[in-house]
Amino acid sequence: MILDCHQVSLEYGTEVILDEVSFHVEDHEKCAIVGINGAGKSTLLKIIVGETAPTSGEVTLSRGRTLGYLAQHQDIHTDQNIYDYMLDVKKDVLAMYDRLRLIEDKMKKAAGQQLQDLLASYDRLNHEFEQKNGYAVQSEVTGILKGLGFTEDEFSKKVASLSGGQKTRLSLGRLLLTKPDIILLDEPTNHLDLRSIAWLETFLMNYPGAVIVVAHDRYFLDKVVTKVVEIENHHARTYSGNYSAYAVKKAQLRDAQLKAWMNQQRDIRHQEAVIEKLRSFNREKSIKRAESREKMLEKTRLVDKPLELNAYMKLTLTPDMVSGNDVLYVEDLAKSFGGHTLFAGIHIDIKRGERVALIGDNGTGKTTILKIINGLIPPDSGMLRLGTNVHIGYYDQEQQVLDMDKTIIEEISDTWPDMTRSRIRNVLASFLFTNDDVFKYIRDLSGGERARVSLAKLMLSDANLLILDEPTNHLDMISREILGNAVASYGGTVFYVSHDRYFINQTATRILSLTDQGLASYDGNYDYYLEKKDNPSFTQSSGQAVSSRGDGSAPASVSEGKLDYQKQKQEQAKKRKQEADLKKTMERIDQIDQRLAEINDLFTQEEVFSDPHRLMELNQEKQALEEEEEQLMEKWEELESQTES
Repeated sequence: MILDCHQVSLEYGTEVILDEVSFHVEDHEKCAIVGINGAGKSTLLKIIVGETAPTSGEVTLSRGRTLGYLAQHQDIHTDQNIYDYMLDVKKDVLAMYDRLRLIEDKMKKAAGQQLQDLLASYDRLNHEFEQKNGYAVQSEVTGILKGLGFTEDEFSKKVASLSGGQKTRLSLGRLLLTKPDIILLDEPTNHLDLRSIAWLETFLMNYPGAVIVVAHDRYFLDKVVTKVVEIENHHARTYSGNYSAYAVKKAQLRDAQLKAWMNQQRDIRHQEAVIEKLRSFNREKSIKRAESREKMLEKTRLVDKPLELNAYMKLTLTPDMVSGNDVLYVEDLAKSFGGHTLFAGIHIDIKRGERVALIGDNGTGKTTILKIINGLIPPDSGMLRLGTNVHIGYYDQEQQVLDMDKTIIEEISDTWPDMTRSRIRNVLASFLFTNDDVFKYIRDLSGGERARVSLAKLMLSDANLLILDEPTNHLDMISREILGNAVASYGGTVFYVSHDRYFINQTATRILSLTDQGLASYDGNYDYYLEKKDNPSFTQSSGQAVSSRGDGSAPASVSEGKLDYQKQKQEQAKKRKQEADLKKTMERIDQIDQRLAEINDLFTQEEVFSDPHRLMELNQEKQALEEEEEQLMEKWEELESQTES
């Protein structure tokens, strides 16, 4: 075991973030921490690396082991260029190289014992240099930089001139170059293109150390991790396997927990009904029995109700009208910035009902193409034509279409002034904005919250052509799947840019791959694209629909659990008898109650309490009736339980 988190808790005032979170990571293990936005995943990483102190609990790193951490956002200040900044990580190895060259120079002039001493020093230092892979340092730096999407002509760029995403990629490269015993990565794929994500997957899968990663990229987690730690309701649960294995086990556990909760709630309601009935008998023994049941009920350990599925956002995308068959046509599109040509000669033809994903490396101009289509920036040349009755709904990954100075409810009401306040609140509640949340300013929202506001506006637009730029950014795993389901079932046309391969697989009917050589089209999802791209001899099928069940398939088998007719009759007869016995028992209890009330009245009459013989008869009758009632109440409880079951 290389790392152990033992009962880690964190509280801010009365707000609980983490509650007795425990898990461990073995050497060489690849572990994912998952959970909805705000669950405390990034906070847990900060506790592990010592940036945040837990309220209680402890984190133990094995003696002599090193730890490396990549936060989501990096703010680097240095005058170095990209290559030198990376190479600086290996300055101890480079210093060894300089010392080796110095010893070589000295050996040229040395002789005798001095030469022997220098040779011994050289051998020791050279062995250490080789152990640290010193002769491959420069190629290692180059390989990591290229793997993370930096081209050789960018190596001389000043670090200070890089964007936030580029700085994050560079920080990731430096971390990988240090090769710590355990790597902690917080959303490492956020600023990577598809090629770089695939490279990082391979790197981490083959990494000799341990890895803990927070990511919302399901495809990435399925490839890399062997264990999943889920943070839910402030607690942690560990699952073996990759993300898909976790998702299956999680669903099974949730179903089991929901059934256990429902069964317990049913039992509680039954017990409460029995207690109320026992109290209504208003007898000393029945009241004691009611009190006994109450005490047992109070000691019952309640099953936690699993998180409601309606605790997630609800998104339905519906076009307001049917567009023409020709939705979007682009011919010979070109765009340059500052003398650098992003793309030229781009042709795109999208038909109604298609869901087209535009993929490519960072910097190839994917977002620029979407902005040109939306009229946000002009092209240098080319023609763009929208089809008949095409109504565009645009999702901007930077949320620049949102007004930072408006509240959430103002953002919606100003766009749709005829919409009632109650309708707006209902829509926002579907995207998890309730009560005073709707009065938050856009500028104060997290990335995930802004994404949900943009999705709410997209849903309300009723557009029949959706243009989406990285729609899954800032969304947690479940929200991504909800969005994917909404897009996959959408009745209009979709054209989008995404680096989320699971989302592309879930939604795309065609893929356009943008490279320096132009635009290539692949009819299918991401898996089809990979197969086609890597195997030039692969040919597309004829397109004939393949039925999941041929004409000669066997009919569905009869359910094994179905009771035969005779058994059903027996069960029905048994149920009727139980109900009849229950009714008969209650009627007899009522008769006894009535007779006991009459006897109590007789005790107050002078002719009775003055007649010892009559008084004795009534006492004997009362005692017999009370004993019978006690037995009947026990029978009633038993029959009530059987009927409830």
